[in-house]
Amino acid sequence: MAAAATMAAAARELVLRAGTSDMEEEEGPLAGGAGLQESLQLGELDITSDEFILDEVDVHIQANLEDELVKEALKTGVDLRHYSKQVELELQQIEQKSIRDYIQESENIASLHNQITACDAVLERMEQMLGAFQSDLSSISSEIRTLQEQSGAMNIRLRNRQAVRGKLGELVDGLVVPSALVTAILEAPVTEPRFLEQLQELDAKAAAVREQEARGTAACADVRGVLDRLRVKAVMKIREFILQKIYSFRKPMTNYQIPQTALLKYRFFYQFLLGNERATAKEIRDEYVETLSKIYLSYYRSYLGRLMKVQYEEVAEKDDLMGVEDTAKKGFFSKPSLRSRNTIFTLGTRGSVISPTELEAPILVPHTAQRGEQRYPFEALFRSQHYALLDNSCREYLFICEFFVVSGPAAHDLFHAVMGRTLSMTLKHLESYLADCYDAIAVFLCIHIVLRFRNIAAKRDVPALDRYWEQVLALLWPRFELILEMNVQSVRSTDPQRLGGLDTRPHYITRRYAEFSSALVSINQTIPNERTMQLLGQLQVEVENFVLRVAAEFSSRKEQLVFLINNYDMMLGVLMERAADDSKEVESFQQLLNARTQEFIEELLSPPFGGLVAFVKEAEALIERGQAERLRGEEARVTQLIRGFGSSWKSSVESLSQDVMRSFTNFRNGTSIIQGALTQLIQVYHRFHRVLSQPQLRALPARAELINIHHLMVELKKHKPNF
Repeated sequence: MAAAATMAAAARELVLRAGTSDMEEEEGPLAGGAGLQESLQLGELDITSDEFILDEVDVHIQANLEDELVKEALKTGVDLRHYSKQVELELQQIEQKSIRDYIQESENIASLHNQITACDAVLERMEQMLGAFQSDLSSISSEIRTLQEQSGAMNIRLRNRQAVRGKLGELVDGLVVPSALVTAILEAPVTEPRFLEQLQELDAKAAAVREQEARGTAACADVRGVLDRLRVKAVMKIREFILQKIYSFRKPMTNYQIPQTALLKYRFFYQFLLGNERATAKEIRDEYVETLSKIYLSYYRSYLGRLMKVQYEEVAEKDDLMGVEDTAKKGFFSKPSLRSRNTIFTLGTRGSVISPTELEAPILVPHTAQRGEQRYPFEALFRSQHYALLDNSCREYLFICEFFVVSGPAAHDLFHAVMGRTLSMTLKHLESYLADCYDAIAVFLCIHIVLRFRNIAAKRDVPALDRYWEQVLALLWPRFELILEMNVQSVRSTDPQRLGGLDTRPHYITRRYAEFSSALVSINQTIPNERTMQLLGQLQVEVENFVLRVAAEFSSRKEQLVFLINNYDMMLGVLMERAADDSKEVESFQQLLNARTQEFIEELLSPPFGGLVAFVKEAEALIERGQAERLRGEEARVTQLIRGFGSSWKSSVESLSQDVMRSFTNFRNGTSIIQGALTQLIQVYHRFHRVLSQPQLRALPARAELINIHHLMVELKKHKPNF
């Protein structure tokens, strides 16, 4: 229908344009009339208008010509006027039909109009309601913001009140004195657990009240009186209890360690006194110090006196030195010497006192030893005394630190207040004993006992005895060095001519030295000390000089060498039993022994085989210098040597072996010397064979009488001694 309407409009426009041009042609003269111009309004088709634009008309015409209906009408040759009228007629029909439809639907349209009007009224009321609701929401939003602000303020006040309530609760709990506390402090014995619990509560409340009073809390005045009365009552009960425990130490035959251990269970009692009644705490501490100081002093004085009664009766004196001869005479009033002076230079089993098992063994019980008639060397008594001192001192120091709540310098001062008199008494006794002590091994063992006890005290974390150990070592070391220097001097001043008859066997002075040196070296190896090695080095030098002085008293060089070898071998054997193989003493005497042994072998071979040895050395020297022709003049001498060796070597070797076995006390040493001599003899005879193989002596008839070197070796093996 839209296309038809468009087509009709276009046709009508064309008809109008055509009609207009026809009217102008027919009415020519009327065209310029005013009435016609006024009734005819052409609009855009008015070509007489100034606004008429030909270009726009062309565009408009061209657009209409492009229309499909117009194109079809032009192609078919339709009459535009007729077609225009037909279109107008159709439009009128359509318009009338539309009017009739409108009239028929007028009631519905009126109803729709009423409904639209009613809807407008409803929408208007809704708009008013929504406007009112919007204003209400605005007011509710402001009220919500107000409520949020009020809620935040209330939360802050609540937190503040809770914080105040917590503080007030703590304050009230700290100030309020419950009836259970009062009952326990006033009525319960101090040994009951509830008394200790309530005492801790009382201490906490007293501390809280003091803190609040410092802050100016007025409520403290309400409970101050009650707490003071409870504190006084608790102090009285605690003081009485602790003093009774301390007084129980004084009872004879009481093991004070038992009540001491019991006091540790109630160490809070002293802490309470220290925080609430310092005067009473000082009284208890002073009473403890006074009581224990006397107990320790009495105990150790008695124990030390009884302990010294089980010491060996025979002890070393100032004349019991290494260089003193056994046959030395003494005055009429002199004390008898040791039955065997060598015992003071021998370690024996005495070294076990510093072994781990013996070092911390139970202390000696003097009356038990007396009943069994047992005797001990000084180092064993020293070990027992100082182990008891170490054990009790460690226990006392730890008790003081724990019970009296002290540490560092304060703990040291309190410990020395308790043990000072005992330690001083022990030092005086040791100093007195050392003034007349000449047993170097005993003193040296005591030094090593102290060094080990000091390490034990350090492991137990008890530094309070460090000063005491230093004082003991300050007494022992100078005395040990003095005794060692006295022995050195005694060896240095020994006159061999006053020692009586000479003997090639080991001298008793060198035996003393060997035992003494090996004892000190074996002890010193555990905890090395350079000063000890220096003193032993001085003693070794003096002993070596002494051996040389005694050897010089023998008339023959052979006897001198036998004496030197016997003494060096004995000293080396004793040292190797206890000292390490790489020690300086072992190396030194090994070198001396090897040198003297080689010299003795040469001296031993000289009488029977000296001519042979001399010829071999001379001949080798001539051959080395290129003067072998001079050997031609030695044919008679060589012949005599060959025949003499062949006839006497067996008897000479037999005599040599017997002589060696008679000269040396150590069979093993004698065996090695015989082996060395026979080995050297074989080497010399082998060299003799090489000399005779020279062209100058090769034609010598006596060469046929030479003994085969292998046969000689087989025969000499028969003379090897077996032990």
